[in-house]
Amino acid sequence: MKFGGTSVGSPQRMKEVARLVEQNDRSIVVLSAMSGTTNTLVEIADYYAKSNRESANALIGKLRTTYMNHVRNLYSTEEVKAKTADFLETIFTTLLSYGKDAYTPRIGREIVSKGEIMSTTMMTNYFNEQGIKTVLLNALEFMEIDADKEPSVSNIATKLQPKIDAYPDAQYFITQGFICLNHDGEVDNLQRGGSDYTASLIGAALRAEVIEIWTDIDGMHNNDPRVVENTQPVHQLHFEEAAELAYFGAKILHPTCVLPAKAAGVPVKLLNTMDPTAEGTVINSIFREKEIKAIAAKDNITAIKIVSSRMLLQTGFLRKVFEIFETYHTSIDMVTTSEVGVSMSIDNTDYLASIVAELKKYGTVEVDRNMCIICVVGDLIADNVGYESKITNALRNIPIRMISYGGSNHNISFLISENDKQAALQALSKEIF
Repeated sequence: MKFGGTSVGSPQRMKEVARLVEQNDRSIVVLSAMSGTTNTLVEIADYYAKSNRESANALIGKLRTTYMNHVRNLYSTEEVKAKTADFLETIFTTLLSYGKDAYTPRIGREIVSKGEIMSTTMMTNYFNEQGIKTVLLNALEFMEIDADKEPSVSNIATKLQPKIDAYPDAQYFITQGFICLNHDGEVDNLQRGGSDYTASLIGAALRAEVIEIWTDIDGMHNNDPRVVENTQPVHQLHFEEAAELAYFGAKILHPTCVLPAKAAGVPVKLLNTMDPTAEGTVINSIFREKEIKAIAAKDNITAIKIVSSRMLLQTGFLRKVFEIFETYHTSIDMVTTSEVGVSMSIDNTDYLASIVAELKKYGTVEVDRNMCIICVVGDLIADNVGYESKITNALRNIPIRMISYGGSNHNISFLISENDKQAALQALSKEIF
């Protein structure tokens, strides 16, 4: 069971999370930092990086006041209040001590890791105060990434399973999301997907019955509820459908979080802490034929088109083009080709100027910014005659820059201007649902 920052954002919310956990049998609970904490810790690290100890100390003081108020409101016994307050004091003392040394990225990562360490200790103490036998597991003792910043499910299982087995009478285990050790043995983080990724990796490593991701909305919706009215939760998705939607803009889940669960065959449930009775979304290996499940949109896309009259029958052209993106560690979202050119879309423009300069060696280059990818996900195999025409017909009044279809049986994508995003999403919802 994974709970995000909003779910543990106050003493009252922590108590409600505890009630949700108690409704389950033996479980592992993964927690994010309390809402707002990570942003504050990032700001503290930034002040240290700029040698501004006074401002860092002021923020640490504010954070300390907030947490000590939480301690007074969360616990009922003076003993646990004192125990938790003493632990938090060691954290804030450590944060203050970082200002004495020259700032390094390692210090920055250590500062940011304190949020999850505080929230999990506070929750574990609350459980045990309630008479619920709960064990705190240190994620830094089993969650590691290699030199490529990739975790290993088998390594996690090897290190974590003995820790679980050592406490056969424990009802629950609590651990930190997001944080890990890197291949140098330093504190680091999983970056992509954060705590959701931690939960998925643990669930896969231990072959859990289910991985529950608790957020503040009732599952993955069939369109963006911020843009389209009357969207509905999608009650079931195949792993690949969920990965497509997550990659192409559905914010509730990061695409990397689906992969470990899919490999281990462990279903993932997206549930709502604010409405625990809501059905939510289950993601599993069941594929429902002839259904279009959902629509997602990915913003801040840049399109690049390279046209070369020499491309005709020229071998190696595409290889040269893609190697440029590889050199600058820039992934491509969509790609379409013609006889004389290729168009691609990217969401990372850090190296755009260098990429364009390299591409100009091979042809004429055009760049379009402020674009948006609209992705429709479901059963879109070629045998389902008419599905694609129904989708494209909905967009008949929208200027389309690129179309990508056939790379997956679950997805058809359109590149359009961000200015047309709302109209496109609304038209698709009306036509499909």
